[in-house]
Amino acid sequence: FALASLSAHAQQSERFDQFELHRSVVYTTFLSADIAAQYGITRGHDKAILTLSVRDAEAGEIAGRPMTIEGRTWDFIHAGELQFKEIREGRATYYIADFEFIDREWRFFDFTFTPEGSDKTYQYQFKTQLWDQER
Repeated sequence: FALASLSAHAQQSERFDQFELHRSVVYTTFLSADIAAQYGITRGHDKAILTLSVRDAEAGEIAGRPMTIEGRTWDFIHAGELQFKEIREGRATYYIADFEFIDREWRFFDFTFTPEGSDKTYQYQFKTQLWDQER
């Protein structure tokens, strides 16, 4: 819950049929050492986490549902597959992936996801700019 509430500050959403995908990117320095340790996240001035959740908006769901997800991220130097961790808190399910970034460079994300209960796989891409937290 503590991790999800931090990500709500910068959250954005996109609609895919009846599903609503919520995403946020949060600097790991915003996490307390205890929360980072609980979720296996390494804190650092050049590290961030991507948080994703999906819900069926037409059904009135307010909590994220399980999904299968694969993705990658890159900038001009780093590239790699995202390693998502599934987090279940009560009825809510969401996914986090940590990554490193270069100061002021654009970070690109590309992933596919299939919400539980859907036979359709969706693709999503976005980019964001991040700043080194020691500056």
